[in-house]
Amino acid sequence: MKQFSNEWIEAWNDHDIEKILSHYSEDIEFYSPIIKQLGTNSEGVIRDKNTLKDYFQKALGLYPDLFFNLHEILVGTESLILFYSSVNNKKSAEFMQFDQEGKINFVRAHYN
Repeated sequence: MKQFSNEWIEAWNDHDIEKILSHYSEDIEFYSPIIKQLGTNSEGVIRDKNTLKDYFQKALGLYPDLFFNLHEILVGTESLILFYSSVNNKKSAEFMQFDQEGKINFVRAHYN
């Protein structure tokens, strides 16, 4: 899980959309309050990888200096929580669940 977490952080810090998306399953369920803030939808959830790509690209465009600083990796059963600093040094935590192929298929993102 540590290697996965470091690769996920690195992909984001490199702003490499294809590398970022390689961590996610086609059958994704991604919850975040930022989804509403960026106007992706009013539900705050994304349920397909193409919409997830559009959402991530929009975020990277809005925050060209985006950099994640990983603080903690909490490991569960087929899941983890990443605690990191994000845009404007805000604290973030993401619960990630994995499918049988080791891809993220469920996320709940939290921000302060």
